[in-house]
Amino acid sequence: MTVYTLPELPYDYSTLEPVISGEIIELHHDKHHAAYVKGANDTLEQLAEAREQDRWGSVNGLEKNLAFHLSGHILHSIYWQNMSGDGGGEPLEKDGTGELADAIAEHFGSFARFKAHLSKAAATTQGSGWGVLAYEPVSGRLIVEQVYDHQGNVGQGSIPILVFDAWEHAFYLQYRNQKVDFVEAMWRVVNWQDVAARYTAAKERATGLLLAP
Repeated sequence: MTVYTLPELPYDYSTLEPVISGEIIELHHDKHHAAYVKGANDTLEQLAEAREQDRWGSVNGLEKNLAFHLSGHILHSIYWQNMSGDGGGEPLEKDGTGELADAIAEHFGSFARFKAHLSKAAATTQGSGWGVLAYEPVSGRLIVEQVYDHQGNVGQGSIPILVFDAWEHAFYLQYRNQKVDFVEAMWRVVNWQDVAARYTAAKERATGLLLAP
């Protein structure tokens, strides 16, 4: 039951250097992300076996594993697309990302305040986690979430559009224990065209997620 597959990188391993080394990208994608894909598929098979055999003793652990591996797969799939060797700066009208820039200013006060908020969320995750900019469909606003592991501390229904991986495997070989330095460097490779496209898609497709009329 192969449901999920590892997406190909949209660039070469070395494209994001010097911000992220090619060695890290290769290990991160080919080993860590691949493990989440395998974990999600394996867990689906185990859940299918539990249903067929009507044996539910391990359901709590299996559901937790599915959430962990599936969320890891989804977040990493966004992560690779969120970065570009030609990225960085901030969203601007002249670059075709003005709608995103306006939303950031409206919901966070300014790009500088947003940048500080997301940076702090990513850099202060306790242990492993992510800093995430998400579209929240009930209010129709952008929010920053501090995600523990891959799935904890998330508003249900929120749609991630920009993710900063703050797990040690994302930076330790290059930045050692200086997570703050890695997060600051990440802003130099953000692909704002991708983030803006995700913002537009989230707004257009999320209306059905409203919890009340």
